[in-house]
Amino acid sequence: MRNTRQGASAPKEEDNVTMQQLMETIRALLQTVVVSKADQNRILAEVRAEQAASQDRFHVDLDASRTNNEELRRANEELRKDLQHVGERVAGEQTPPIPVRARPMPFSQAIMNVMIPTNFMTLKITFTCTEDPKAHITALHTQMMISGETDAMHCKLFMGMFSGTTLDWFISLPDGHITSFDQFSTLFREQFIVNGAPPPVSFDLFNVKQY
Repeated sequence: MRNTRQGASAPKEEDNVTMQQLMETIRALLQTVVVSKADQNRILAEVRAEQAASQDRFHVDLDASRTNNEELRRANEELRKDLQHVGERVAGEQTPPIPVRARPMPFSQAIMNVMIPTNFMTLKITFTCTEDPKAHITALHTQMMISGETDAMHCKLFMGMFSGTTLDWFISLPDGHITSFDQFSTLFREQFIVNGAPPPVSFDLFNVKQY
């Protein structure tokens, strides 16, 4: 009978130990759950605090932007009014007339007094600002040697060969500036010297052949 009672009491002690371990495990889990909830609450509080701070910064930046925009608007409005006043003042002022050369004539009066004969055949050469100026003057001399005309005739006929940019250059000269054909031809060569043929160089000798 003793053996039977002792054998029956042993499982009860083991059951007590198991229950204790189970209770301790449950307490540990509950404590972990409590800690987890605390951490979640802390993290949530931090997130809410950061959101609130971000909203505050956003409102501060928005107010500053609105203030800057308002200042820029006022500055633009003042600048527009100043420009309007300046335009009205300039429009109200009388602008002095720009002198215009109605009949520009760079030739001297002595050259202008020389008349071209009515039976004189005009030259058929035109300088278009692309030819060699020296070759152009040579062509004029060749034509005038046949006619045997005066220096003043050289000047007038030479001017009649101009067109386009060349004529604009001639008209831009001061009134009465040209007094002789030598002076006229020198000014002409200096103005259009870039159109002249380049001087020969040693490389050109390679194209020379002996016949």
